[in-house]
Amino acid sequence: MTIYTNIEDLRVEASKRVPKPFFEYVENGSYDELTLRANRRDLDAIRFRQRVMLNVSERKHGGTMLGKPVTIPLALAPTGLCGSMCANGEIKAARAAQRFGVPFCLSTMSLDSIEDVAGAVDQPFWFQLYLMKDRKISESLINRAKAAGCSALVLTMDLHVEGQRNRDVKNGLGIPPKLTPANIWSIVSHPGWALPMLRASEWTFGNLKDEVKNSGDLGELAEWVKSQFDPTFDWHTIDWVRQRWGGKLIIKGVLDPDDAKLAIKAGADAVLVSNHGGRQLDGAASTASQLPAIRDAIGKDDVELWADSGIRSGQDVLKFLSMGATACMIGRAYLYGLGAAGEDGVIKALELIRDEMDVTMALTGLTDASKVPPSLILGAPRRSAEEPAATAYITQLDG
Repeated sequence: MTIYTNIEDLRVEASKRVPKPFFEYVENGSYDELTLRANRRDLDAIRFRQRVMLNVSERKHGGTMLGKPVTIPLALAPTGLCGSMCANGEIKAARAAQRFGVPFCLSTMSLDSIEDVAGAVDQPFWFQLYLMKDRKISESLINRAKAAGCSALVLTMDLHVEGQRNRDVKNGLGIPPKLTPANIWSIVSHPGWALPMLRASEWTFGNLKDEVKNSGDLGELAEWVKSQFDPTFDWHTIDWVRQRWGGKLIIKGVLDPDDAKLAIKAGADAVLVSNHGGRQLDGAASTASQLPAIRDAIGKDDVELWADSGIRSGQDVLKFLSMGATACMIGRAYLYGLGAAGEDGVIKALELIRDEMDVTMALTGLTDASKVPPSLILGAPRRSAEEPAATAYITQLDG
């Protein structure tokens, strides 16, 4: 039996089980991966304020997201090609989220379709929408999500164009992947991944196969998807989506205080501070560096403020909560679990994050994860002259 002590253990196991092109699709960032590294660097720089003169015998890890109780203040983020980590990966991740008690969000670019996932779980999940140039297809996806009982819509705003991920280009990763000798060997040398994939319910973009002509030609479908990213949409377009959706609406991809205020003005129920995990604008600021300014800009109102990008532990979750987030979302952290051990691997990732939260809460004097004060964290240690300058959030919050 493999022992997993942290998310990194799951990452290492997934790297052994999943063929290189698909594993690196999860791992990589855009261009030189500056923002990808900044997400981790800036979270790592934050230090906790240790407190020991307090009774912490009773600790609460739960909270709410969009008014619904959650086991921990966390949701599984929408991730394209989630099902490439293991056969029917979206279904397995949704089941794991339901078992553990956190929300799951299905991506537009999933392999398993909205209907596939709805038929496999007995609780509502969320759906993420990439707005297409062809608004009829976007409207159809919204209607299908409503028909499937999805309880929230996540509208991604940071994909006007697609950031190039250099490792994907070199690996020939796409739908379908280029059958280079290296890729063929990578697939056949991972039979534990490949054989179940032959029995998977889908090996295409499940949500689009019935929406697009000639979708049976996977190469043509992939090119169509790229052509449909819409550089014209702006905050006014949110109203078009909101009117057709009618339910809870989350705006994803916000990294600037002014954009956060526009999202709220447009009717968002929650704003997700995110740089797409470093996969879009390389050189953008880390989520951790931008979150406090966004919290200050929108104030303490009825709109929930969430954060993602770079989370690998329960400590990272608490850091974001201390800086003003009300909840978080994870992508790579749960995908590593999915690649390592399927549905049970996702459960393990969530358990690790919960347990890390619990120990950190006890040693910082915190008893309620829904009430994390700014004083939980201290300013980061001063960097040496050779290291990059500290980011904006690194200030002494509480002595």
